[in-house]
Amino acid sequence: MTRASLDKAPQDVAAMFDDVAGRYDLTNDLLSLGQDRLWRRAVVKAVAARPGEVVLDIAAGTGTSSEPFADSGVHVVPADFSLGMLRVGHRRRADLGFTAADAMRLPFADDSFDAVTMSFGLRNVSDTAAALAEFLRVTRPGGRLVICEFSAPTNRAFRKVYQQYLMGALPPVARRFSSNPEAYVYLAESIQAWPDQRGLGEIIRGAGWTEVQWRNLSGGIVALHRATKPLTDEPDRPTEAS
Repeated sequence: MTRASLDKAPQDVAAMFDDVAGRYDLTNDLLSLGQDRLWRRAVVKAVAARPGEVVLDIAAGTGTSSEPFADSGVHVVPADFSLGMLRVGHRRRADLGFTAADAMRLPFADDSFDAVTMSFGLRNVSDTAAALAEFLRVTRPGGRLVICEFSAPTNRAFRKVYQQYLMGALPPVARRFSSNPEAYVYLAESIQAWPDQRGLGEIIRGAGWTEVQWRNLSGGIVALHRATKPLTDEPDRPTEAS
């Protein structure tokens, strides 16, 4: 079995996701207690794509995050750099047109998409700022970015319980249901090492995005960041959405 380390070497991350692809969606549903479905709906609402728009769903995995866009008449491009995930996704929904793509070197022209979204994938990229700059490049001026990623629970007592779950309860559950439980040890470690809501907002702004906002889901276990590709080079500061 393969697992990645926190240096996030791309070949190790891709191989790790290849290993877990077959049971990835089931394991995530179990480990999140079904919350992942609510998070996906929140992403679709935040992207606010209209029929006829083109959305890049990077780190789409098996396509569960892309399906709602396609089903609503939006042209969605599901992309991932794990060929194992893409194969599973193609068996599920061949009509989605999966594309192999590295988040830091996207195979798309400048200004190609009305929106770019990434759910639970940015944390696995070795250079976060480089990926966000690539997302900016392929988004049209005035287009949107939506990042859904694990974050920091806002309640101190709840945060302590959550951290205990990550390192105590998550690995045994993964051993029971996942084809590669070591991958979920990496998952827990990478969540703990990830920036909080404001920290990620600053990184997004530093990559050139404007109107950076976030809102918490599930008490801050997950944060939804939204930003816009500027029409000009005006500076901006990230804020928490009301």
